[in-house]
Amino acid sequence: MKSILRTRSEGGVESTDRAEFPTAWARTRPVRVLREVSQVAGVKPLLRGEVALDVAGVEHLRAIDRPALIVANHASHLDTAVLLSTLPTARRRRTAVAAADYFFGTVWRAAGSAIVFNTFPLERRGGSESPLAGQLLADGWSIIVYPEGTRSPDGFPRHFRIGAAWLAVTHSVPVIPVGIRGTYAAMPRGRVWPRPGRTRVAVRYGAPIFPRPGETPRELAPRIATAVRQLIAEDATSWWAVQRGSGVEEAPPPGSWRRIWEQTAAPAEGGKPRRAKIWRS
Repeated sequence: MKSILRTRSEGGVESTDRAEFPTAWARTRPVRVLREVSQVAGVKPLLRGEVALDVAGVEHLRAIDRPALIVANHASHLDTAVLLSTLPTARRRRTAVAAADYFFGTVWRAAGSAIVFNTFPLERRGGSESPLAGQLLADGWSIIVYPEGTRSPDGFPRHFRIGAAWLAVTHSVPVIPVGIRGTYAAMPRGRVWPRPGRTRVAVRYGAPIFPRPGETPRELAPRIATAVRQLIAEDATSWWAVQRGSGVEEAPPPGSWRRIWEQTAAPAEGGKPRRAKIWRS
């Protein structure tokens, strides 16, 4: 593997230049077969044994027979496994994952994630995205994108960057918004394995968002962010509550202990998280 990677040493650990890391080999037939085995026989049953997945809206994915951007909020390293485990089989087999930080920090992590999750580096160069994402879309691959750029530090969605909207507009592909709720409670930052107890994790796929004629990425980006937030709110309340404007609650202010406190509780379906009583009567 080292013969095909450009690496540099940092404190005795082999690390990789994200912009130079090649991943075309991860989409060759032998590696795709290996990935199918690892996902179906490894990741999926292991994940379902550790968390209680609650999936809705998959019909929106089945209604589209073309490449799409699957855009979700990002709160945990569980998110990618959760998405790939809930995609329809045909879509999953032709889906890559855009990544730009943690997964390409070291050679072993970059290679492992490329094999198991089909990740590739989405590196900005001179203010524009790497052309690889566009090439994958043109070749018929769907792409999972996390517009926040990195995991939320407290479980609440952060500002969505414009990259996903830019890809959608530039390559004329639909966006499938996804609201994920519960992965922060199951495995927040600092944990390398989900908490015991099979935390409920909700995954809601929304109706596809198509770029409008003449719409710019800056105009499309807020529509994507709003759709993702509404899907999260629908799971916490109901579709009707969100449509009436009463379902999307304002988050506690950044830096507030309440933000982390609220997100560490296992989410209940259609209502407030249920916490165990600290004091018993």
